Amino acid sequence: MAEASLEFLQTLVQRTLNEVLEMRSENREFRQRIGLLERQLASLTGNEAEHYASLSLRMDDVVSRLDRIERRLELVEAPK
Repeated sequence: MAEASLEFLQTLVQRTLNEVLEMRSENREFRQRIGLLERQLASLTGNEAEHYASLSLRMDDVVSRLDRIERRLELVEAPK
């Protein structure tokens, strides 16, 4: 009987992890879209904001890649 409840908990944990991964993916997509919007808006105004928007996109890429590397190397801290 204890095994049945553990299987249930494992299922719940797996569902939660899947949801977190999906939310991270959506968050990454939102950051990319916002960066593209910043770049387009900056090109309309024609000032230094275009440079900022470009840097923002590049930094988002670096953050995403770093997150992926940390997960692969299992360097991510456990949630508190």
